[in-house]
Amino acid sequence: MIKVTRDVFRLAQVFTISRGSRTEAKVLTVHVTRDGVTGWGECVPYARYDETLESVEAQIRSLPDDIDRAGLQEALPAGAARNAVDCALWDLEAKQAGRRVWELAGLPEPGPAITAYTLSLDTPEAMQAQAAKHAHRPLLKIKLGTPDDMPRLEAVRAGAPDARIIVDANEGWSAEIYAELAPHLQRLGVALVEQPLPAGADDALLGVDRPVPLCADESCHDRASLPALKGKYDMVNIKLDKTGGLTEALALRDAARAEGYDVMVGCMVGSSLAMAPAVLVAQGAAITDLDGPLLLAEDREEPLLFDEAGVHPSAPGLWG
Repeated sequence: MIKVTRDVFRLAQVFTISRGSRTEAKVLTVHVTRDGVTGWGECVPYARYDETLESVEAQIRSLPDDIDRAGLQEALPAGAARNAVDCALWDLEAKQAGRRVWELAGLPEPGPAITAYTLSLDTPEAMQAQAAKHAHRPLLKIKLGTPDDMPRLEAVRAGAPDARIIVDANEGWSAEIYAELAPHLQRLGVALVEQPLPAGADDALLGVDRPVPLCADESCHDRASLPALKGKYDMVNIKLDKTGGLTEALALRDAARAEGYDVMVGCMVGSSLAMAPAVLVAQGAAITDLDGPLLLAEDREEPLLFDEAGVHPSAPGLWG
């Protein structure tokens, strides 16, 4: 039996990016029960990809109760619906076998990974205060893509002089803006820029000098995305809600590395249940950005552990 429910998690504070603000994370939770054993997974429908809670729930409910992971890859496209069901099936298989998912997948035993912490878009003064509050974190992420990007970036660097900084432009720049900003990004020690141009317009990056590495986010969903990235990006951001689950995420990671890309593992704003499978993908990643639970005021009953070593793999009581 496949059951899907809607859950809402309050955020610790208003979270703002260039596309808007939110005060809560709305997710879908999938339970797959067979022979008295239940596996579960979570997804976050994303409007940028024309997903709603209703549309994704309908996709999940369209599946036969006896679907397996192989059949799922054919039944649903890459996206949030397939992600929640795929991760629930992995959890179910692990519980049925009395083993961990990483063992079933033939992966080494996972360890903690240092994760980025995302600062909400705000005034430069407020972002400097946020940065100072989180200056002890080794990696900060800034959401940009506005006309006032440089004052914000300067303010964050002033607030956290020792942290590594990565920038997410959320498709808000042009190739010309990136070229103009690149020397300043270098000066301020920015390690990476995510998706500077709209996904449909990123051919403009061909032949552009990239002194600060560029990471494909909205331009990279699954392995089928890789051919179009050549010559434009240095890294790919793997998110399970884009790949359609752990199965494709692991395959994309291997394929991207084989083609010479570095790997970033990111997330939507969701609970620890959504992050748990992604921690497996994040093993050995150049950048891990699985801070969703850190932005929440409430979480699952057995949440992931975050400490100075980073985000730890899930306990069996949560997932996998």
